[in-house]
Amino acid sequence: MPATSDDHRARAGGRLPRFLADYVDGGAGAEQTLAANVAAWPGIGIRQRVLVDVAGVDTASTLAGDACRMPLALAPLGLGGLLARRGELQALRAATAAGVPFTLSTVGICSIEELAAGTGAPFWFQLYWLRDRGLVADLLQRAWAAGCRTLVFTVDLPLPGMRHRDTRNGMAQPGVRPKLLRLTQVLARPGWLWDVALRGKPLLFGNLQRQLPNARDLDAFRAFIDAQFDPGVTWAELDWLRARWPGRLLLKGILDVDDARAAVAVGADGLVVSNHGGRQLDGAAATALRLPAIAAAVGADTEVLVDGGLRSGVDLFRACALGARGALIGRPWAWALAGGGEAGLRGLLASWQNELATTMALAGVTRIAEIGPQHLDRA
Repeated sequence: MPATSDDHRARAGGRLPRFLADYVDGGAGAEQTLAANVAAWPGIGIRQRVLVDVAGVDTASTLAGDACRMPLALAPLGLGGLLARRGELQALRAATAAGVPFTLSTVGICSIEELAAGTGAPFWFQLYWLRDRGLVADLLQRAWAAGCRTLVFTVDLPLPGMRHRDTRNGMAQPGVRPKLLRLTQVLARPGWLWDVALRGKPLLFGNLQRQLPNARDLDAFRAFIDAQFDPGVTWAELDWLRARWPGRLLLKGILDVDDARAAVAVGADGLVVSNHGGRQLDGAAATALRLPAIAAAVGADTEVLVDGGLRSGVDLFRACALGARGALIGRPWAWALAGGGEAGLRGLLASWQNELATTMALAGVTRIAEIGPQHLDRA
């Protein structure tokens, strides 16, 4: 049975076609930032304390106003529905059972409406800014109608980063040869072919079906995104967005103190210290290294979350000690879902909560709100 995020990763790698496994695992360029994200957390020491009454450890917290059993949310993940049959729906069920928020990506496979009808549970929605403001407004209206009250606006993608694994596997190029390469990889995973590709239909980009009738074709989708991603977006667009979104607004992709202050100035309810999991600017700083300065600068004015490289409940404790209200995870939930479906993801989340509670007890703290820099070993 898988016990750690790495165990889930190994299991997922044996079940996914190569292009999907690398899509999840990969980063931009030489993947230096991807590696730095993961390496930074273990370098943060935790103070062990003894003979403290920790009989009543409680991992409960709130994120974006939502009560959570631990300060963790599932980050938005494009193509999540290809990792398991109706993957985002399974992930939402697992997150709801674990008492943590799930975030649906604009470019997910399952639509806003499918998730709302399938569970009745609330979830967060992630937005990419597109040139077609009518499409953006439509997505916002649909998300609100489905019960979403937290919008996660990804701000670090004026254009996609260079992801060489996708190029090697035929994900980043149109044409017959890349399609044949992907088909070869699919045929090497008959279990995925039967369970996801055949039994999991329709494999469409669910939120974009109205604008992209051929929404199942990766080449057509890539051309659509290339035409729609807007590198000219600035802070000024936040006024337009704020006027159309009455709920909570989190800006995801903040890595600089000045940008964090700008996020507060435009009225964001929170921000996510993030470098897109190392998938955008290779050479950007690890999020664990940027978190303390950003939390110190704006943590009193807005809710600060973090993602990137966290692999355990111990890392979640570290994030809180560095000043985050909580964290988002992407790859760990993707691996658990791909390797074991809803049950696998439930197991991962239960493990993280147990790790967090154990770390709290051994550090001599019983409440999430009490975790702070005093629990770090500065030596």
